[in-house]
Amino acid sequence: MSGKQAVIAVLTLMLCGSAVAQDERNELTGTIGRIFISDQGILPGPNQPAINPFVRSGKGLTFEVNYSRRLLGRSIFAISGEIPAVFNLNEKLNSGAPVVPQSYKQIFVTPGLRVNFFSGTAVSPWVSIGGGFAHFSESKNLLYYGTNPGGSTTSGVLEGGLGLDLNPFTRRFRKIGFRGGVRDFWSGTPDLPLADTGKTRQHNYYVFGGVIWHF
Repeated sequence: MSGKQAVIAVLTLMLCGSAVAQDERNELTGTIGRIFISDQGILPGPNQPAINPFVRSGKGLTFEVNYSRRLLGRSIFAISGEIPAVFNLNEKLNSGAPVVPQSYKQIFVTPGLRVNFFSGTAVSPWVSIGGGFAHFSESKNLLYYGTNPGGSTTSGVLEGGLGLDLNPFTRRFRKIGFRGGVRDFWSGTPDLPLADTGKTRQHNYYVFGGVIWHF
């Protein structure tokens, strides 16, 4: 397929989707994915190991529930208020330092705005921005042995995201759509009193896909 044919195919797809544009203003979305967090170095000190002096995060299986309502709709774009709630209930940790907790839980709730472009078509790119709170709850045990002295923490969080919505082609399935994308939750960090990384903020990249219910 040539570049010109590809452009025509995309335009045809968008025009087909525009014929079944959603009348519903509300959405309930469920997604599943993984959260990615960069490794963080442990500062020099008595607890810094000679081997693997980092706090390394796993890729925790994560779920999102998101309610949104369209506030403004145009043929080119639509603005919606949304409340994404994201749950990562088993973020495993690894390190050469035995003073790191085995794992922790993350919860992000970030009310904000989402802008969908070409919102009445079959393919609708979107961007979002929001803010709210992040909660970290650590496991009671350290990575290798001992009791974790760290506790739960709550911080403010900023959210920025982008992705793509795929809307149905027939009125029979007009209430169902699909969404994929990535959200960056810029939050505080878990409490690691025995493994100081010097960090007070961290990026939590949630990569996901899921289903939209329009009503």
